[in-house]
Amino acid sequence: MNARSTSSRRPLIRTAAPAVAAVLGLLPLTACGGDAGADDGRVDVVASFYPMEFLAEEIGGEHVDVTGLTSPGVEPHDLELAPKQVGMLSDADLVVYLKGLQPAVDEAVEQAEAEHVAEATAYTSLEKHGGHAGHDHGGEEAHGHEDGHAHEEGGGHAGHDHATEGGGDPHVWLDPVRYAEIAEGVGKQLAQADPEHEKAYRENTEDLVGRLKTLDDDFRTGLEGRKTDTFVTTHAAFGYLADRYGLHEESLSGVDPASGSISAAHIKELHEIVKEDDVSTVFFASRASDDAADTLAQDLNLRTGVLSSLESVEDTGTQDYLSVMRQNLQALRTALDTQ
Repeated sequence: MNARSTSSRRPLIRTAAPAVAAVLGLLPLTACGGDAGADDGRVDVVASFYPMEFLAEEIGGEHVDVTGLTSPGVEPHDLELAPKQVGMLSDADLVVYLKGLQPAVDEAVEQAEAEHVAEATAYTSLEKHGGHAGHDHGGEEAHGHEDGHAHEEGGGHAGHDHATEGGGDPHVWLDPVRYAEIAEGVGKQLAQADPEHEKAYRENTEDLVGRLKTLDDDFRTGLEGRKTDTFVTTHAAFGYLADRYGLHEESLSGVDPASGSISAAHIKELHEIVKEDDVSTVFFASRASDDAADTLAQDLNLRTGVLSSLESVEDTGTQDYLSVMRQNLQALRTALDTQ
């Protein structure tokens, strides 16, 4: 019986509705912020948070129905799942997530035993970030690794690691090169889940990887001629970006944005670094200001700015990963005084 039943049956529907709703509330429903589980011929994809949603939507195109577990404006690190969201993972044709960022998602994915899973860290290398390493600034230019991956544990305040199971910084999507590697892995998993549209997924993956390569080129050229390599953030989310482009991130807190109080000794250290490295700007995340960042800026007469970690995008109708990353590039160009 449904909403299109005959008018003679409508009183019965209204009478029974509370009881039906109570029963349905106990079941692992398959809708949350989308039409996951709908029998419309599309591949039902559940993505853990925005960067994974973006990949699934761009690569899947018209052949997928993507539902995100993390609503815009919600802190992904602290996400708690409702029972119906856990049920969605079991019913999904493909789950796309990043292990180590959201403990609740990790646990639910393990319990769900979905047939097809694209786990982001399986497709790229991870590094450790979050420990201050003085002024031996990180990045490709400092280390000269052939693979382009820096291995310095720099970029922030020591002692706070919100990291993957293997100890790596999970904010890997902020490096366009590594993000492209993840895109290729997601494309292959989509093709396995839906072989009928393998060609479309391959072409869409190639197109997205090409756009990410252009973004990488834009960062490289856009950051040339800078007067300083150092930038300051509220938490150390930008270690991969700093590594990729020869920058040095300093942060008030560590990789975990809720990593605890900030010591007076660390604040003093930041004061010295800001002066020595000619830092002009303190960045905070786009979702909220930060009292400690504001205080540091006032004490040292610095500007404040926004550098989005892209864990969430508020208005996906006008913004996406690529546009917000270019906003980040412009913010860095201004802060680093590029010529």
